[in-house]
Amino acid sequence: MGERWGVVSGGGTGIGAAVARALVAEGCSVLVVGRRADVLAATVERIGADTGRPDAIRAVTADLADPEQVGRVVEAVGGRPVDVLVNNAGGYLGGDDGTLAGVAAQWRANLDANVLTAVLLTEALLPVLRRPGGRVILVSSIAAQRGGGGPYSAAKAALHGWAYDLAAQLGSEQITVNVVSPGYVAETEFFGDRMTPEGHARRVAQTLVGRAGVPDDVAEAVRYLASPAAGYVTGQVLGVNGGSVLGR
Repeated sequence: MGERWGVVSGGGTGIGAAVARALVAEGCSVLVVGRRADVLAATVERIGADTGRPDAIRAVTADLADPEQVGRVVEAVGGRPVDVLVNNAGGYLGGDDGTLAGVAAQWRANLDANVLTAVLLTEALLPVLRRPGGRVILVSSIAAQRGGGGPYSAAKAALHGWAYDLAAQLGSEQITVNVVSPGYVAETEFFGDRMTPEGHARRVAQTLVGRAGVPDDVAEAVRYLASPAAGYVTGQVLGVNGGSVLGR
């Protein structure tokens, strides 16, 4: 089949970096996308050293909520067929909800960060997705299924409906579209300094397996969905949450 190419947004830290490393280790060449050049550079160097494939990973800095900056990714791809697109960029954005203007700003910020980034990057790369055999994977959140995150929950849930439409649109071209929905994952920047020992313990207690997730747990799920072995899996939401929310 030749060399496979992947693009991972939000690839500088946490889940995105773990996904990029898993794909490089699997033999893909990967372009990681993020907003912080220094973080991306460190991640590229580390993954290249860890996998022994320093030429198989590179980075481009872009805010994917800005249509003009998405063009940087298209330029970096350079017309190569993209086998795997992982839309991982996003996060919870707080705000002042004491006024309607503050509520509107927070909701727009969360929709931009979690939905618009995925939509714009995917639309920009649709022409170069591998046909047949391309893989589009969206990283959602357990919050989309059980709530608890306000605008963040709503934004992640929006990815599910869009993924179903995209799977129907691209299925005839043998491109699959799936969602990975992580539960509580430690060792990421998601909670910043908001996480307390009590909060950690409470989230672990909600699982059936008695531990927090780690980025590699999610990366392994993405690795499967990105592989040729997952060609008959599309339009699905895969929960990676230790049993915190049961499948339905």
